[in-house]
Amino acid sequence: MKRSGTATLPLHYGKVPPWLYERMAVLGLSIVEVMLADYGKNEVLRRLADPFWFQSFGAVMGMDWHSSGITTSVMGALKRSINPNSKELGIYICGGKGRLSKETPNELLVIADKTGLDGNELVRASKLSAKVDNTAIQDGYQLYLHNFILSDEGNWAVVQQGMNDADGTARRYHWHSENMESFVDEPHKGIQGINRGNILNLTAHEAQESRKGILEISHTNSEKIMQDFANLILPAHHDVRASDVDLKKLGTLLYMTRENQPENFEELLLLKGVGPRTLQSLALVSEVIHGSPSRFRDPARFSFAHGGKDGHPFPVPINVYDETINILQKGIEKSKLGNSDKLQSINKLHTIIAEAEKNFTPDFDINEVIEEERQNSWRFGGKTVFGDAEKPSKPKPIQLSLF
Repeated sequence: MKRSGTATLPLHYGKVPPWLYERMAVLGLSIVEVMLADYGKNEVLRRLADPFWFQSFGAVMGMDWHSSGITTSVMGALKRSINPNSKELGIYICGGKGRLSKETPNELLVIADKTGLDGNELVRASKLSAKVDNTAIQDGYQLYLHNFILSDEGNWAVVQQGMNDADGTARRYHWHSENMESFVDEPHKGIQGINRGNILNLTAHEAQESRKGILEISHTNSEKIMQDFANLILPAHHDVRASDVDLKKLGTLLYMTRENQPENFEELLLLKGVGPRTLQSLALVSEVIHGSPSRFRDPARFSFAHGGKDGHPFPVPINVYDETINILQKGIEKSKLGNSDKLQSINKLHTIIAEAEKNFTPDFDINEVIEEERQNSWRFGGKTVFGDAEKPSKPKPIQLSLF
């Protein structure tokens, strides 16, 4: 296997409020259902095994775009919504954070009994992936989260995360069973974390002789390990800045959904009546579902769908969030009845905007866009962990003093 990327993940403490967690579960399930219908189970596993897509997925669901908390919250919300529907979907999620991770072997054996899969092999895969990242790779991170995602066809992915208290960062590790020949020779699909220089990595191909003889420990040069990575650096600052996003992609999205709407989308008849703000969110959700891997290099851009729970780049617009979910769910229900027009329209939304990017030159101030979102947040039912967004008060007139 070849690692697909790295990223710095600042540790982010706190809890996800119930009003967001419940919506994350519903939106996550809807996105997975569309991907299953259009691309199949293996593609869902491939996406979860891609660290860049995973971060973008969490951002579009309203989590803080840059933080380690995305991992715990997204996997928890998916497990909550997918597992009750696993028999129909053919996808199962095991494990979790802390003590929940220790339940993974038992959960896998239960699933194996239901599906006829080899439970012992699945348990072995789960334990080995954790052992490799916690022991064979000694990079200063102690695992505290382990999720094992599998299909009823026997393919699987692992998403697990370690913490480094010393520097306040986390590292997320991704595994995928596809084409994997060994657990101990370059097995990872991707690892996210800050480059810490030279590390002990007994899974590197260069350490093959060391594994065989167990006579020497090979400190593989980190630059050699990282040379095939596409580096995503997630900064510690909470606010979204111009340097954090692809302005051409974001600018095209904003122009097409705000300035050209609704005339430009008259052909999308099933989406008529959808306001510009919801169209903006739908376009980003559509990209998460249908976008190519190259479109997920700037996860911060996806926070412009539903904001973030801490108010960055703006409060979560609950009304828009619910409308997005409603449109997706209605499309899924009709698709199951043989009418996929609405889902095809959402797919076409992404296609139109991606095509428009080719000739678009960004000419806007991202801070003005964020400020506009914040000013209008109260209209869309904006919420953060600190409370509801308030209607901005009119500026007080200046009272000149006579003395």
